Amino acid sequence: MSQSSSPGPGGPQQIPVVVLAGFLGSGKTTLLNHLLHRSGGTRIGAVVNDFGAIEIDAMAVAGALGDSTVSLGNGCLCCAVDVGELDVYLERLADPATGIDVIVIEASGLAEPQELVRMVLASENPRVVYGGLVEVVDAAEFLDTRQRHPEIDRHLAIADLVVVNKVDRAEDGERVLGLVRSLSKGAAVVAATYGRIDPAFLFDCRPSEERIGQLSFDDLHLHDDLQGNDGAEPRGGDDDTGGEGGGARGECDAHEDHLGHLHTAYDSVAFVSDLPMNPRRLLDFLDGRSDGLYRIKGYVDFGPHDTRNRYSVHAVGRFLRFYPEPWAPGDEPRLTQLVLIGTGIDAAALTKELEACKDDAPRADEHSMWGVLRYVPDKEQEAGEPDPSYDTP
Repeated sequence: MSQSSSPGPGGPQQIPVVVLAGFLGSGKTTLLNHLLHRSGGTRIGAVVNDFGAIEIDAMAVAGALGDSTVSLGNGCLCCAVDVGELDVYLERLADPATGIDVIVIEASGLAEPQELVRMVLASENPRVVYGGLVEVVDAAEFLDTRQRHPEIDRHLAIADLVVVNKVDRAEDGERVLGLVRSLSKGAAVVAATYGRIDPAFLFDCRPSEERIGQLSFDDLHLHDDLQGNDGAEPRGGDDDTGGEGGGARGECDAHEDHLGHLHTAYDSVAFVSDLPMNPRRLLDFLDGRSDGLYRIKGYVDFGPHDTRNRYSVHAVGRFLRFYPEPWAPGDEPRLTQLVLIGTGIDAAALTKELEACKDDAPRADEHSMWGVLRYVPDKEQEAGEPDPSYDTP
């Protein structure tokens, strides 16, 4: 699978834009720095937005990204920047010359997540695609935060992924996790300490060897470890994240055993079918959004429903897009290949549901693809028009 989402025929590769939100002190910058230092060969561009004259968060990540950092400064992103201005920043980061694979917007603790999502969805830049809303909460302060900011319940309800950070400091971490899950409406919820989650949870990772022309942070950290110096990263008992069961580990984790601290893993399910998929049944499955399922990627063969194309799938939380791509000569056998990523997901149940989407009927209903085509991006769609591929709760 490629790092960036498929563009569809004749278009540029699309870079996922991940929105990182959460109230002040929740650990957004810590999480972003973790992603920057543990991303393997993946190049991350960041949009950092602070509220205040001194941009502390921007300084915290500037050394990690250099020219790949864009700081908005002094104000909430959703209030101080309109869609056109955000597009200017995205244009800079999405320029093919930068070689950036994923963009992360770290918003001020005062920013409104739903507005940020709308701004990304309204972007006119054809090189970017919505990559999910990640809400970070402080487990130790969560109950107090709800009292001071009751709107956090609304933020959790629209999140695609919730990171419950600082679980090691909470008096009753399990109680907080249970409460967050009850408020997040089926979104994936992961526990973490020091913002350590597997980067492959959020985006596809390139092996470190693919990063050419610059020294990776993984190389620097590995060198420090071999010298007996792990910098400022804490060790010992705090390294246990207490996350969801033994999930898969992404390519970003390739050398973590040397570093002595694992971060919250994810669960994944791989599905392959040599029979075509029924469009209506597959859409019913995708609309169902199984609890804990964060993103889906891969390719779908709809068989007689569209004999000329396979369909690349990009699904994050409630966001869904299909990209038709002509089958190449010699693409035999024609397969559906999907990877589902989440936390606490029931692999057997998901596989059974996908198996039920198979369809070996030799003929197609002429209207069967209408639902799928609704999620194929329209190049003529104007910015600001509601995007049918994002289901707002």
